[in-house]
Amino acid sequence: MFTLPDYIEPDFSEERFVSAPNARLEAAPVDKAAPRNFHAMSIFPEYFKIEGKWYLAEESRMDCVPVFEKGRIHVREFRNLRQGDMVVTGRTENCEEGIYVHVNCFDWAVRASAGSFAFRQTRSRETAFSYDYERLCELLRYEKEHNGYVVWVMGPACSFDSVARESFAKLVENGYVQALMAGNALATHDLEGAYLGTALGQDIRTQVPHENGHYNHLDTINRINTCGSIERFIQEEHIDSGIIRACVSSGVPFVLNGSIRDDGPLPEVYEHTYVGQDAIRSHVRKATTVIGMATVLHTIAVGNMTPTYRVLADGTIRPVYFYTIDTSEFAVNKLGDRGSLAAKGIVTNVQDFMHNVIRLLEL
Repeated sequence: MFTLPDYIEPDFSEERFVSAPNARLEAAPVDKAAPRNFHAMSIFPEYFKIEGKWYLAEESRMDCVPVFEKGRIHVREFRNLRQGDMVVTGRTENCEEGIYVHVNCFDWAVRASAGSFAFRQTRSRETAFSYDYERLCELLRYEKEHNGYVVWVMGPACSFDSVARESFAKLVENGYVQALMAGNALATHDLEGAYLGTALGQDIRTQVPHENGHYNHLDTINRINTCGSIERFIQEEHIDSGIIRACVSSGVPFVLNGSIRDDGPLPEVYEHTYVGQDAIRSHVRKATTVIGMATVLHTIAVGNMTPTYRVLADGTIRPVYFYTIDTSEFAVNKLGDRGSLAAKGIVTNVQDFMHNVIRLLEL
């Protein structure tokens, strides 16, 4: 039976908390800039002592700044700072300046140690992932039963295989997907697969290139833009398979962000970087599990917005689980190098990953 670890509250009766000074608040000097010596947030729960009381930043994000406003700590991107915002300053983490970063905050089951030296401590193609699959599927069942919010981040490789597309559609239709984050390419090639049976001109079942298949994704984009929206295209062309069709029919939101190399793009693609970033964060704020598949940049982008914890409506604090799936060891480990230290990597191709998940969930 899957259970969440308990949150370990700091003991604010300890001397270091009692004797800590109040955090220093300084006004932002201009829009989009913090005062000197601003405090930058991490992925961990952080508390700030203000007027003798310790406040938790309830909705955090790495590399943003804490602002005290109307009795709460608000965590804001630099671009969203306004002149006069009262920003916490100070760069210590253990109460010295009224700031406490709570790293060991969850009561995780500790694996028995074999001593100070042990083999195979990193995640690589030689790692055994069977237990990870089992735990992930237990987690997905738990999230579904307890109204969790599972955000999937997907690269275009997820749409290149018919079985992978069908598998993810089953996840959507069975309530294991609450939001999808992707780029123009994932949606384009998934819809190309449903419309013309190819992804980048290659048959999604046999992998055989179609004659003039390099036109297929362009024809798909062109037809969707002619219809005016993805949903209208699905209706008019009677699209009955795939990832995006499943999201539309199941009412699952998707956020598509553009890049400098996009063809088209599709009507729903955010062309302004920061508007798209805000759209992603609106879902990350609710996320209880994030799963990134075959996309380094999108996964790192979402990872940088995702703290290790979530404060639920009833005040309960729970962990946010983060998985990253890729064939490259470099890709799955890079997320940790970018600060998302709690992410767990599985080195495999996404087609096999989705097939295994579907099999274990018995869908």
